[in-house]
Amino acid sequence: MERNEGLGDFLRARRAALDPQQFGIRDAAPRRVPGLRREELAALAGVSVDYYTRLEQGRPITPSEAVLDALADALQLDPAERSYLHAVARRPATSRRRTPRTVQKVRPGVHALLARLGDTPAFVLGRRTDILASNRMARALLADFGAMPLRDRNAVRWVILDEAARSLFAQDWEKAASMFVGTLRMDAARHPDDTRTAELVGELSIPVLAWVSRLQPGRETHPRPRGV
Repeated sequence: MERNEGLGDFLRARRAALDPQQFGIRDAAPRRVPGLRREELAALAGVSVDYYTRLEQGRPITPSEAVLDALADALQLDPAERSYLHAVARRPATSRRRTPRTVQKVRPGVHALLARLGDTPAFVLGRRTDILASNRMARALLADFGAMPLRDRNAVRWVILDEAARSLFAQDWEKAASMFVGTLRMDAARHPDDTRTAELVGELSIPVLAWVSRLQPGRETHPRPRGV
């Protein structure tokens, strides 16, 4: 049977994001790697170290719902991350069924409103913080979203992965990222079974480990931003 590399990568990434001091763990010397050790996480989840190690190695085993919930609690996952954990644990990446793509449309009146805003940059967000439309000034000052591949027209993916976005927001980058990530979390909470949302959360979990770990104590959800 094929290994579930997606599950292993996700478990290792989330374990590395945890601060041992949050769990009352004090070390006499600095740790060589960040986060909890496997045996510490296994103890928190109430599973054996050997079983948890096999999960991280992507071994072809299917954990029960109770085990996945215990791991999610131990890893302090939010609703979107919890949904992704259950999804990736159930199906190997090569056989994973995708949620049918529903075309999100912007009404003509909204397009007209964007055009009338003139020198004010504005864009329209849809499900999963997908960028559905933007006006001329947004494309000039922020990014030419319309020229991006369809998959990349997503506010969270853009602000997290695009170095140009980091440079654009400068010292306000963490605030902007927190706002968009909070919006994605709120969307995920409303649609917990959406596979595409879960996959997006899983994809972005590893690149932002250090930043997410700093936000961990107070996970925020924000009202959907109307534009920048």
